Amino acid sequence: MFKKELDLEKRWNKLLQGIHELIGKKPADLNGVLFLIGVQELGQGNKTFTKEQKQDLMHIAICKVLSLAGFYELDYIDQEGWPHWKLLKKLPHLNAIDQEKFLKIQVIEYFEQEFEIEIN
Repeated sequence: MFKKELDLEKRWNKLLQGIHELIGKKPADLNGVLFLIGVQELGQGNKTFTKEQKQDLMHIAICKVLSLAGFYELDYIDQEGWPHWKLLKKLPHLNAIDQEKFLKIQVIEYFEQEFEIEIN
């Protein structure tokens, strides 16, 4: 298990470095990456968001990355262009550490699938 965790951290750090090279700023943590994914998925460009909108963006990101594993599917896009998701299957019950690892794996998968890059 230790090797898998090291491999995940190596891939995660490589992803963070790639994001840094792309946008000129390295996200501080998983939440920063999720925020960027949310902005990308919203598709309205980088603008100023309210605190509530930032939370919504992170929700969009989580739903999107978990949709790749079959947990969510896009339900509809509202009049303001915000996507809404529906849960397809129950999420696994994980402690906080394992939940973060699970999300990191799904985020890496998102970048590999959506941007056709390989992160080893």
